Amino acid sequence: MTRRERLRALADWIVLGSLVGVLCGSASALFLYLLEVVTAYRESHEVIVYTLPLAGLAVGWIYARFGRSIAAGNNLVIDTIHDEGPQIPLRMAPMVLIGTVLTHLFGGSAGREGTAVQMGASLADELAHRLKVKRSTRRQLVAAGVAGGFGSVFGTPIAGTIFGLEFVVLGRLEYDALVPALVAAVVGDWTTRAWGIGHTLYPAAPHTPLTPWLLGQWLLFAAAVALTTTIFIELTHYLKKLGERRVPNLPLRMFIGGCAVVLLWQASGTNVYLGLGVPTIVDAFTNPDLPVYAFAAKLLFTAVTLGAAYLGGEVTPLFFVGATLGNVLGRAMGIPLELAAGVGLAAVFACASNAPLALTVMAVELLGVHVLPHAAVVCVVAYLLTGHRGIYPAQRLLNGKSGGKLEKPVALRDLKKE
Repeated sequence: MTRRERLRALADWIVLGSLVGVLCGSASALFLYLLEVVTAYRESHEVIVYTLPLAGLAVGWIYARFGRSIAAGNNLVIDTIHDEGPQIPLRMAPMVLIGTVLTHLFGGSAGREGTAVQMGASLADELAHRLKVKRSTRRQLVAAGVAGGFGSVFGTPIAGTIFGLEFVVLGRLEYDALVPALVAAVVGDWTTRAWGIGHTLYPAAPHTPLTPWLLGQWLLFAAAVALTTTIFIELTHYLKKLGERRVPNLPLRMFIGGCAVVLLWQASGTNVYLGLGVPTIVDAFTNPDLPVYAFAAKLLFTAVTLGAAYLGGEVTPLFFVGATLGNVLGRAMGIPLELAAGVGLAAVFACASNAPLALTVMAVELLGVHVLPHAAVVCVVAYLLTGHRGIYPAQRLLNGKSGGKLEKPVALRDLKKE
């Protein structure tokens, strides 16, 4: 490729990546605004949580009637990037947006990343088909949509870039999409902020030297993170499979799941485990009196919500699980709470999503440079200890975590068949 051709390709990617970024950033801005509105309403009218089962019944009927082709969610996005399958339906964006907002309005425990990624990917794929780009370019634009959605919804564009390249295939970064992903994530973040949307501010991690003693503590910390994450992954997958087998009717399955969440809410006697739980995440950085079981309670609420097919992502609930688990471990090990909660926040989702590099960078963007190298150590070790499992069964495995290269990428969901 000549210099002129390289410059032309760069210019094309800047234009295309910017278009994707504007779409993703605008969608994330609308999404975050609506989440703020419905969360405030639910908190001031908590009686609405009792109607979560009815909301599940309605959303389930809509998805059963109109959403069969997009029911796979993030796994559909991964399959599309990897296999270059049919176009991701454009209706994924509004349907997942409305479904997730309703989940939060009525008190379901879910996150934001899944919705942002699916909106970004579907909008990017629509753009690719409208512009009639070639297949390889389309694949790169969908990856850019993932990066733009993730980066703009959390205000972490560099982490969003790496996540868009890292989460498709374990053991390989999709560098061919690097430029459009970076442009889409940065422009997406700018766009979201330009719409007047702010992001949660977390306490900065204190400067703490990595001593041999602290390194040993981090290894134990990583083992606890890996165990907790493994329980979440296996429980969520088990509940999904159990529900699909015992209650094939989606509206009824969501109704029953909603009833279970309401019962958990009443048994807990608190609203803390409903919705995103951001106030508790922030509190975990400074409060030495948080209940030691908070991480387990949020894990259960989220597994039941997502296992019943309510819409939403896993990131923010897993931030809750990680930060509160880090708070407990930090108190037990004598690690500063700001550091322990921050490392836990990043590490739980790092091994759940099999994206340790992205979440290490995300920790730096959210908490400051002093979180390094602590976050890197725990994210990588916990990622290795969780084995070949994750919250996205469509992820492809190319290089085994314990070494060895497969002849061809295999989806995590198919590993037992190989």
